[in-house]
Amino acid sequence: MPPETDHSGPAQASDNGQIPQQTGQSPQKIGQPNCPALLELLQRALGALALSSGHELRRDLQAMETRFQHSAYRIAVFGPFNYGKSTLLNAILGEKALPIDLIPTTGSAILVRYGPTLRSHITLANGDRHSADGTDLLQQFARLDDQRCMRDDVISVDVECPHPLLKGGVELLDLPGTNDREAQDELVRDQLLTADLVIQMLDGRKLMTLGEREHLRDWLQERGIETVLFVVNFLNLLEPDDQKQVMNRMRFVAESFRSDLPNGVSNLCRVDALPALRAQLKGDAALLQTSGLPTLLSALETLVQHYGENQATPTAQQRQMDLLGQRVEAELQRHITTLERESKAESEAAAAQRDRERSEIQRKAQGIIAKGFDQDLNHLRDWLSLDHLLTRYEAEAVDALRRFEFKTWEAIALQPDWEALQRNLVDWVLKAQKFAGNSPQAPRLSLDLAYPDEPWIDGISGDPATGTTPPRLRSSRPKRTPGKGTVVAGGIGWALGGPLGAAVVGGTNYVLNQLTQVDSELNSSEAPPSPPSPCPPTDLDSRYRHGAQRYLERLSYAGRASLDGYEREARLIIQQIDQSPASPNTPTQQPNPQQAHHLALLRGILMQLQNERTP
Repeated sequence: MPPETDHSGPAQASDNGQIPQQTGQSPQKIGQPNCPALLELLQRALGALALSSGHELRRDLQAMETRFQHSAYRIAVFGPFNYGKSTLLNAILGEKALPIDLIPTTGSAILVRYGPTLRSHITLANGDRHSADGTDLLQQFARLDDQRCMRDDVISVDVECPHPLLKGGVELLDLPGTNDREAQDELVRDQLLTADLVIQMLDGRKLMTLGEREHLRDWLQERGIETVLFVVNFLNLLEPDDQKQVMNRMRFVAESFRSDLPNGVSNLCRVDALPALRAQLKGDAALLQTSGLPTLLSALETLVQHYGENQATPTAQQRQMDLLGQRVEAELQRHITTLERESKAESEAAAAQRDRERSEIQRKAQGIIAKGFDQDLNHLRDWLSLDHLLTRYEAEAVDALRRFEFKTWEAIALQPDWEALQRNLVDWVLKAQKFAGNSPQAPRLSLDLAYPDEPWIDGISGDPATGTTPPRLRSSRPKRTPGKGTVVAGGIGWALGGPLGAAVVGGTNYVLNQLTQVDSELNSSEAPPSPPSPCPPTDLDSRYRHGAQRYLERLSYAGRASLDGYEREARLIIQQIDQSPASPNTPTQQPNPQQAHHLALLRGILMQLQNERTP
């Protein structure tokens, strides 16, 4: 009969990709735990980890979901190519339901379930479904191609078979051979988690190869699959002594995979698959008995009955879910650690970049400030030079003396010029003070000049304006107090503090001592430090001029002495710009908001998963 092809639309397949049963009853899933919360949490975890659909953890979770969705008790048969898996299943079913040949044939996972007649169903990736009586469809869709590759357009292959074992709620899963192609190995590995019982086919002629040992460890034990029946094939081709030796060697391995098996059931059988199939087809009871198949069938019936009576204790499924949860936890922790390390590295890199930028800014600022300070310092030195003072102010000072307005002239003409120049110089120091990290509450610094006393003019006969004869005059300006001229040094010393401040205060004392000495010398009868006049003036005009010159000489000396001390102190502050450390109160780099949210999400899911798995 030709196959029936349905092109009307996607087949109504179950969530696990299998076609739902159309005949027979669907018995209650044997040993199925109620764990929707854990499954949902694992789905959230893998979604937060952004694992691809091909990732091992995601495929394992999908396999576990499939296992909890199907209702029958599923038995999977796996092993390398040409180990007789399909032949064994045909022998169990008593007919050639599955394709067998001398070369590897099975190219898909073939699910055998109950049906009133032998019938095949193929579901393709485009949604088409092909159905036909018998199993000829398997030759077209479920065999390997000429390159021994599986078809990539086949979603599921199902065979319905009227066998009593299947009618009791059992499904048989024939898996492709392993150790040939990576895609086939991945399919087998994924499908093993959908099974309630695994039959491991072994070749007695080459027992327990390296690949088989790796599969037992990686595909079974480490994933919690410990309900395994080992079926040794091809023992009929060995001598009796060799047969005993093979079975003795396997007993040690089988003991590690019987934790969920009932007492009295051995999980190690010898079945000569091809003789067993021939005996089934011919009805040869004697040959069937010697093949070892009845022992396997008896064990399967006992296991089905045992799990049917113990649905409330699904230890195998719980163990597998727990191991899957552990693996997901480990992956979450690995991602969290990686993100934390990356976040820390980004923060440190950002901090280092900020420090580099800050150092570069400080270096440039130091150069600009030092250059500006030097320029304004030279302008102030030039202004304080005696030649400049005489040229600029001598005539005005003489005129102010004649009109008895010297103090007024000093306040409105001389002092503003000085204050403007010194303010420009001090501004550079204030800028340096900020870049050096000093307190912004430090008092504003200023470079005060200790102005000399007003000149004494002897022999004044009268006020030119009134014609009167005033008394002998001296400056009415109060004498300089001990604190005069200390504002700049004291302020800088306060801002620096510590040893540097002590050095600054020392410089201040030096300036004060020098100023006191200058005043003493210039006010005494001894010769002043500036070049003395050749002879005392005799006429009144000369006396006015001489008084103005002496005043400007003392101003020049006092200003230069004060400026020298201030320069030493100011340069210490400017030098601190490039040496000042980063401020401890500098805000730390804020983490990337998206990265911080992802980290918080992963930590939250990890905590929930740990709580869910903890009894």
